[in-house]
Order: sequence, then C-alpha cells, then structure tokens
Amino acid sequence: MPKVAIIRCEKNQDECPLTAGFAALKSRTAAFKGYDEDCDLVGVFTCHCPGDSAIDLASILKNKGVEVLHFSTCLLLHLLLPTCQLHKRGGFCESIDGIIERVHSETGLACVKGTAHLPKEYALQKWG
Repeated sequence: MPKVAIIRCEKNQDECPLTAGFAALKSRTAAFKGYDEDCDLVGVFTCHCPGDSAIDLASILKNKGVEVLHFSTCLLLHLLLPTCQLHKRGGFCESIDGIIERVHSETGLACVKGTAHLPKEYALQKWG
C-alpha cells in the first residue's frame, strides 16, 4: 500500500477542507487514478509562503514513511483555470513548480502535481 501525503496552500486553507482530495484518494480517481492499490494517507500539511517550510515538512513526512507527496490542486489551479473565482481572491501559488522541484531534489520524494478537480485537458505532472 503506497504511503502518500498531501500539501496544500495557506492561501486556500480557509476555503477548502480537502474533502474532494480525500475522496479522490479513497476512490483512486483524479490524480490518484494511477495507483494499483489503495493508498495509506500518512499526513497532510499546509505550505506557507514562500514555500521553504515545504522542504522541512516533506523531510519529516519521508521519515514517517511517505513515498509520494501530492501537491493539492489548489496550488496550481490558477495555471489551469485563470478565471477560477478563488484565484481572483488572491489564492494559489505562483511558485509551485520551483517548490516541487526543490522538495523532490532535496528529499528524494516522488511528487505529483494535483489531487482532485483536475480539468480534463490536464496532463498529470510527476517528479521521481
């Protein structure tokens, strides 16, 4: 059973309780579609700007057995749907790709950009 964790953005923490991400994980849909077996959710944390905490927290999760780190769709939705209402209220991460690159290179964890609510045309991006 793969051990996964989810990172979300502080700018969206009051807007999203992650219910869709947890449902996608449980049903192995959206960004969790590629798993051949159920996943074990080991942890969830909130990334705070400018993203430096993501590396420290990812390292802790790795020590707890996490194998794959999913970055919540809220961190990248502005790139996919620029008209999204949450984006207009100032949410989402402009530095998401750089943060994922740093987390992956400094921790060695496999990283996936997305959880739930993925647009049909979105090609899931993975590191590692």
